[in-house]
Amino acid sequence: MRNNFISQKLKHNFLTGRKSVALLVDPDKINNESSFNSLISLAITSHVDFFFIGGSLLLADNIHRCVSLIKDSGTTIPVVLFPGNSIQVVDNADGILFLSLISGRNPDLLIGQHVISSPFLAKSSLEVLPTGYMLVDSGKITSVNYMSQTVPLPNNKPGLAIATALAGTFLGLQYLFLDGGSGAKNPVSPKIITGVKENTSCPLIVGGGIDSLTKAKLAWESGADVVVLGNGVEKNPSLLAEVLSFAHMYNLSLNVN
Repeated sequence: MRNNFISQKLKHNFLTGRKSVALLVDPDKINNESSFNSLISLAITSHVDFFFIGGSLLLADNIHRCVSLIKDSGTTIPVVLFPGNSIQVVDNADGILFLSLISGRNPDLLIGQHVISSPFLAKSSLEVLPTGYMLVDSGKITSVNYMSQTVPLPNNKPGLAIATALAGTFLGLQYLFLDGGSGAKNPVSPKIITGVKENTSCPLIVGGGIDSLTKAKLAWESGADVVVLGNGVEKNPSLLAEVLSFAHMYNLSLNVN
């Protein structure tokens, strides 16, 4: 029986205006198990909403182990695969962002990798989340930019992002992900986030370059439903607690009002 609790949570938060935080975990960085466990423990005690697992280029076959280490903590926080390709799909997570790179013109990442992984997904219990992935220029060449061999959307052209997002939703994609890429120099611009938010009606995930509470707030204020933290937390672990504390206080104010 395939669960749908991740989609229920995403859509409930979208409809109620609640803000969520996802921690992006790079499986290549779990060789220091003590540091990895400390990060996961911090995320759990700070009540992160989602764990996203994956990366554009993985040098070690650590995804299954990465998911297992999180699951072994006993947490019920959803563990969601954020795969760069079909070989990053494992069956011990809770769900998968079934990403179609709609901002690019690489057919392998629009549909090719999906065909390869679909028979495996059909046999698994992973919750499949059809997601339109939109890479936005962050001011530098990122891993996803290089590995996908695609040109990112200009960060100062909200019209292009809006048209791309609309096309994705008309094709039936149920979630949108605006991303500057891992280690992004600049986050996705507020104008692009707002434009996509105002012209679509599905949960909006935003990541890349969010390395401060100020940037997380700006993404939320512009329309993001889920903010993704990654490299910023690796450099400054207290960032995770700061951003989550703000999100929880904001969500609490919605209940009060």
